[in-house]
Amino acid sequence: MKNKNSDDLVQRNSVPILSWDFHYEYLNELKALSSDLERVSKISDEFVWDEKKLNIRERIKQEVVLVTDLNLRIVFASSGIKRMTGYKEEEVLGRTPKMFQGPATSQKDLKEIREAVKKQIPFAKTLENYRKNGQTYKCKIEASPVYNLKGEISHFIAFEKQDLSA
Repeated sequence: MKNKNSDDLVQRNSVPILSWDFHYEYLNELKALSSDLERVSKISDEFVWDEKKLNIRERIKQEVVLVTDLNLRIVFASSGIKRMTGYKEEEVLGRTPKMFQGPATSQKDLKEIREAVKKQIPFAKTLENYRKNGQTYKCKIEASPVYNLKGEISHFIAFEKQDLSA
């Protein structure tokens, strides 16, 4: 025979444990965000970017941030990259954003992106990209060249998020 008091105790104590799970998840997200901001700030400081103009602090909270060098090799990816693509940051570093493209990615859009990069001008596109598991998703990208205070281009930065309206 079950003890009614012990059943009540288990039911009452299960809710706080659940809330701790949510708290722990939120705490981990805050730690990842803080780490992302610290790492991208190091790059920004090293190359003397105008961080306020880029609005990285606000955008990194809601979007994936990718920073590439002038050869379009990824030098920074925010922690949201794993959630959106399935890839960990260390799996994308040193590679180009082409790794997210495949047969369903619009060649016309890619050509327009290449032209914008060549002309060193900002662009915004929504591409059919690929996750690590091969699944496609619509990726809204806003990217631009990043200049140091001397007016020299040092990197490209992209703010990306999944387009759920498509």
